[in-house]
Order: sequence, then C-alpha cells, then structure tokens
Amino acid sequence: MKMNPLRLLGLLGLVGLAGLFTGNYGFFGFFGFFAFLGLAREGDDEMLRRNVGRASFNAFVVSLVGFPVGVIAASFIGAVEDTLLFVVIYFAALFAAQYLTFVFSFNHYEKAGDLG
Repeated sequence: MKMNPLRLLGLLGLVGLAGLFTGNYGFFGFFGFFAFLGLAREGDDEMLRRNVGRASFNAFVVSLVGFPVGVIAASFIGAVEDTLLFVVIYFAALFAAQYLTFVFSFNHYEKAGDLG
C-alpha cells in the first residue's frame, strides 16, 4: 500500500512549537495540523485523491471570494493603524475559514462515499 502524502501536512503542527519559544500565541493554531497525522493508517487511493481535490476546490472558492472582499474593505478604512489591524485579523480569519472549509468538506465527501 502506498503512503498517503496528505498525512505530511501533519508536520506543519511542529510550527506551533514556535509559540512556546517566541511567546507569540498565534503559532498555537498550527497545532491543528496534527489532525492530518490521523490519516497515517489510511492508504492512498483514487477516491481519497478525488475527495481531497473537491475539498481543496471549496477552500479555494472561499479564498477567491474572501481576498478581494478583504482588500476592498481595507481600502475604505482611513487610518493606517486601523487598516493594518483589520488586515491582520481579517486574513487570519480567512485562513481559518479556508482550513475549516477544507476539513469539513473533506469529512463530508469521505462520509458520502460516492465519486459523484
């Protein structure tokens, strides 16, 4: 059985350790990537790859809509400090939305079990 390359995303969870050394608690969100290590026991097959592709497309659509909305919204904010704060918070939330869209879509497609 071939190794599932999707489980390598779990290694991104090690970036969360940077939060312990730097004091920046924003790095702790990377610990969520350790969930991908749960795919270590699953083999690599055609349906898994198709479901990953479908879930990735959903996350891409979220970014395709979210990034222009964030840039346009940031252009309407007057002060530079407020704009920077908005951009940091908005794009962090957008990253979380992309990640959660991928995870929930992938779980939905895996439970449905069909290729359609």
